[in-house]
Amino acid sequence: MYKKLDKNDIKFLKSICNEEDIIVGDEISEDFAHDELAGELKYPEAMVYVRNSEQVSKIMKYAFENNIPVTPRGQGTGLSGASVALYGGIMVNMCKMDKILELDEENLTLTVEPGVLLMTISQYVEEHDLFYPPDPGEKSAAIGGNINTNAGGMRAVKYGVTRDYVRGLEIVLPNGEILNVGGKVVKNSSGYDIKDLIVGSEGTLGIVTKAILRLLPLPKKAISLLIPFPDLESAIDTVPKIIKSKSIPTAIEFMEREAIVGAEEFLGKKFPDNSSNAYLLLKFDGNSTEEIEREYENVAKLCLDCGAYDVLISDTDERNESIWSARGAFLEAFKANSVIDECDVVVPRDKVAEFIRYTHDIQKEVGLRIKSFGHAGDGNLHVYPHKDDLPEELWRKRLEKAFDLMFAKARELNGEVSGEHGIGYAKSPYFCQSKNENYVDILKGIKIAFDPKNILNPGKIY
Repeated sequence: MYKKLDKNDIKFLKSICNEEDIIVGDEISEDFAHDELAGELKYPEAMVYVRNSEQVSKIMKYAFENNIPVTPRGQGTGLSGASVALYGGIMVNMCKMDKILELDEENLTLTVEPGVLLMTISQYVEEHDLFYPPDPGEKSAAIGGNINTNAGGMRAVKYGVTRDYVRGLEIVLPNGEILNVGGKVVKNSSGYDIKDLIVGSEGTLGIVTKAILRLLPLPKKAISLLIPFPDLESAIDTVPKIIKSKSIPTAIEFMEREAIVGAEEFLGKKFPDNSSNAYLLLKFDGNSTEEIEREYENVAKLCLDCGAYDVLISDTDERNESIWSARGAFLEAFKANSVIDECDVVVPRDKVAEFIRYTHDIQKEVGLRIKSFGHAGDGNLHVYPHKDDLPEELWRKRLEKAFDLMFAKARELNGEVSGEHGIGYAKSPYFCQSKNENYVDILKGIKIAFDPKNILNPGKIY
């Protein structure tokens, strides 16, 4: 059993933090009882805005000694409940640790605190002609949350995911000790890689208080191709052929007409084309128009040979922005239309079409509208059952059935239950079903090694 906070615990927090940074009990907003997942509300007993790693260290040491659960939290943009305080205790809010500490242009690294927003990082490094490739859809997310979920995004086809761009971390362990892992070195074969273990651990092993990020030179030019197809199956069936070609796009997204129309209504501006049932959206980047044209010409011809109606080329910043802003608005447009929940599966690229067809086929069986879009180039699919006007109890019952079917299908196709949003508490049952007992026991052993009292973000992942 965890200790409930009392006046002495609050007195301790006030002794190490500014009083205005501590919010207790009923004063805690409902916003901090959930993330973007539409789930049950769970409040912490106290929320503390921390400003440096020393404060985090002192809080963790005290919590460890007194058996108090601690939940780290950033912007709360997650979709699996990973930053929700299931057992009360202390919520450590990292949003005020938001400084960019160092840009090292010789080693191509950026050192930041965990509360720095993804959009802030992108803007800052681009002003120095540099580039941070991971590109999740939620630009207002904090980098700490991106690290905790190993966020991917639309550029993962060419550039990879967050783990590929984390060179070093400062973390506070559950017992309060501060540990530095990794650094500015390009390669490292010195024992177990604790850094890579922390990335994607959803705040269950340690609290990230500093990160050294790898940067690349900024590509000088980008061109997008919007490619209409008669149906989603023919669009997605084209993706493995694109991947096999020698021209690898920066991004390969798929979308259906309904998502585009919803985004148009939500943004109040027109998409370049909404007349077809399905589209692929590709981006190519490089240092010159000529270089990019050589890359996309073969892909454009390949798509036309596979049944595409046309290839619409967006070669200006304005056109690119109109397309990608609409793509970025799909989730918000869905949410504006109905309560939704998300199935964030990843399957082998050659199984994307089969999985999407399956989600269409089960709509009548489960009694829900199910819409999707996603990163066709890496097999990460975002599938959204819609509540519409269903009563809450029936919605929950039908949603559970839909999830059971979709996660089972992902397992059948040798996929995983989450491509980039993590497990949290919402996907924990499905994650454990997808792994054998030995695998889960190893995870539990790792957790015990870091956190023998299970006080750091308990109830997540497994």
